[in-house]
Amino acid sequence: MNYKNNLSIAALLLSLNSFAQSPAITSWIQNTTGITGRHYVNGNATPIVDNTLANVQKVQYSASNVYVTTQGIPAYITGPFLDGNPSLASGQNAIFKFPLNPTQNTGTLTNTTGGNIGVFINGVAMFDYRDGVSWKNSTNALCGGPIQPQCMGDGVWNRDAVVAEKGGFDCAKAHPAMGNYHHHQNPSAFNVDLNTISTVCNTYPSDGLYVIDSTQHSPLIGFAYDGFPVYGAYAYKNIDGTGGIVRMKSSYSLRSISTRTTNASGANVTAGPAVSATYPLGYFREDYQYNATSAATPDYLDEHNGRFCVTPEYPNGIYCYFATVDANWNSAYPYLVGPTFYGVWANRKVTSVTETVTTYTPTSTAINSIENEKLNIAVYPNPASDMLIVQSSIAGKSNRKVDLIDMEGRLVQTQTLYQGSTMCYFDLQTVYAGTYLIKVYNGDNLITSKVVIGEN
Repeated sequence: MNYKNNLSIAALLLSLNSFAQSPAITSWIQNTTGITGRHYVNGNATPIVDNTLANVQKVQYSASNVYVTTQGIPAYITGPFLDGNPSLASGQNAIFKFPLNPTQNTGTLTNTTGGNIGVFINGVAMFDYRDGVSWKNSTNALCGGPIQPQCMGDGVWNRDAVVAEKGGFDCAKAHPAMGNYHHHQNPSAFNVDLNTISTVCNTYPSDGLYVIDSTQHSPLIGFAYDGFPVYGAYAYKNIDGTGGIVRMKSSYSLRSISTRTTNASGANVTAGPAVSATYPLGYFREDYQYNATSAATPDYLDEHNGRFCVTPEYPNGIYCYFATVDANWNSAYPYLVGPTFYGVWANRKVTSVTETVTTYTPTSTAINSIENEKLNIAVYPNPASDMLIVQSSIAGKSNRKVDLIDMEGRLVQTQTLYQGSTMCYFDLQTVYAGTYLIKVYNGDNLITSKVVIGEN
């Protein structure tokens, strides 16, 4: 990959993008309806409604920056965290400041860190691969909870949270650290992957920020701490927007090792545990190696897990990260961003807004026109008996009314697809067997699907 040429192109196209209102301003899911978070507790499949506002509460911008105010709580149901994590998703009362014109870091690259490395468009925290524990210090009494410096050992055999903490993720593939609810990986529910690797959704159903659709470009799902956008798993094959829609692939692969005594360069390091069923390949970050030859292929990403390319939101092109998954849609290292940032990094959490800003208020017309282009609706199971799930492909920026109607045109039930959520449920315990219609209203537009309901 020719980074000098990419830098020149990036500078030109970023300047062209600046003439329009930035997606870094318009892409956030703002809470316009007062919806609050909800959570499950272990042993109770009825969610508890919280008092903390969900999604983003305010978006403000200046000529150079955008400020996002959020509690860090999603509209989708959080919890339970079945690995014994005592924390619940709790309000963060945070303001994040992102540059409207991010720049490439042409000097020494900045490693991703423990804690926030970005923010999703619903205001939820984005973390990198790590869970804060390295092998050398994994027996330290402080190394089971929040990230601690003494848990990092000598910097090798750093545990991968997506593998090691899978049992503690909720249905949306996330969990809290001291109340800071976050995703380390592609923010969609386990049960919508092609291969389901966790059964937590069976008892505690939830959704996520979006549902993978292999037929269209994935949505913009967040921004990294260097200011560059993060997209879902699928994009245009070629960087100029041609070639059809394909899965974006990580250029990292598992090393062919049985013992852990060297790093990917071959240098000797402090020994870690041998590869085993307890410590499989992928359990540690150092189990991976970067393949530069893969990154030269159009649908493979660079060492930061991104590339410079055209997207629907950036028709002139911009550097983008992608939430990588494998062919089964299971999360693939390095998952979101990393292990280094492409752009100039800064801690984006600030205590206040200290410059003159304008408050951004999205219009319903703009929201509906954008979302109608991407909206697909799935209704399952079909036939259904006890429960019917209606799931959209993207989390909406406004509420969507969903009706269950019999074939005589009579309204049977009404539910709401809340902004920031992709899923709602119909309880069919009192619904007679027969054929029905599901109608999803999105502004002035209507999507209709037929469903068969059997005997309870």
